[in-house]
Amino acid sequence: MVSRAERTPFADWWWTVDRLMLAAVAALMLAGIIFSLAASPPVAGRLGLDAFYFVNRHILYLIPATAVMLGVSMLAPRTIRRVALIVFVVSVAMTVATLFFGAEVKGARRWIILAGVNIQPSEFVKPSFVILVSWLFAESLRKSDVPANTLAFVLLATVIVPLVMQPDFGQTLLATLVFCALFFMAGMRFVWVLALAGIGGVGGFVAYETIPHVARRINRFLDPSSGDTFQVDAAVESFVRGGWFGRGPGEGTVKRILPDSHADFVFAVAAEEFGIVVCLMVVALFAFIVLRALLRAQRSDDPFARFAVTGLAILFGTQAAINMAVNLALIPAKGMTLPFISYGGSSMISLAYGMGMLLALSREQPRAELLSSDLALAGRPL
Repeated sequence: MVSRAERTPFADWWWTVDRLMLAAVAALMLAGIIFSLAASPPVAGRLGLDAFYFVNRHILYLIPATAVMLGVSMLAPRTIRRVALIVFVVSVAMTVATLFFGAEVKGARRWIILAGVNIQPSEFVKPSFVILVSWLFAESLRKSDVPANTLAFVLLATVIVPLVMQPDFGQTLLATLVFCALFFMAGMRFVWVLALAGIGGVGGFVAYETIPHVARRINRFLDPSSGDTFQVDAAVESFVRGGWFGRGPGEGTVKRILPDSHADFVFAVAAEEFGIVVCLMVVALFAFIVLRALLRAQRSDDPFARFAVTGLAILFGTQAAINMAVNLALIPAKGMTLPFISYGGSSMISLAYGMGMLLALSREQPRAELLSSDLALAGRPL
């Protein structure tokens, strides 16, 4: 047990970090291991791999992810801004590089191989983008002469242009939604709401008219008879078969027929084997993390922390909501992982990076420390 009297860096972190939020994230990680044990062996078998290949790799990814989350959660706000700037520049450059050197999978170029490791750099763009935009909006509140809105839109364009070119409209939509939420918090006028909505509508129409796989997904959602809806239909049926309490671990069938049962559709596997009650518990964990983060943001006296914690919470919660909504056929199919539960190294480590920043910025800080931080920030750019 760590004593409050200790003045070590770990003791300072332990008594200021939101331990309940940390416990909820740990519970999601544990659920991810359990669901991976249930969902991934049939996928590995179809690929001719060892039955626990994906389980072992899932646990292996959790090790650096946990280290990243805990390490980042101990950083000071100024350090977080500097790290975010570096990660943003590197990940945007790598995202652009995927357009030229990345492997094409299902009509999109989103992955690049570095030192034999597949990396999806766009996953690391999102949390860093939230931090930088939050810093700009916070600066605009302190200094009216700072062109924060213009710079924020430049950052948004820097993010969404390479994402659209990949194409990855799911990540584009996610980044834009978070940006709009933060822009609204910063005092966006209603005319900007209409302008952004109009731009989004035009962009969606252009994508529908010019990109075949986008049109197919929307058409299948609006009219299931217009195309193959096998994966979504099987996922929805798994909720019916599982009922309230599930068919039991290992007794599910959907994992034997869905190619992405360990990734995009792991929530459906959990529903069939563990039941709707367990799924609702998972939803409750996500809701708890998001709502607690928003409550912490509301209580913060630091504008930057308030913007950043809100943006990271919205990013985390919206990604989870999109994945679960796809599993329930509530929105058109979109390949997006369920945070800390779906299989995927880039996704897991980037989520840990984002959650580490959220935990760091939501830590309890004495008002004197906040005041000194504000004074230091007033005289330094980052």
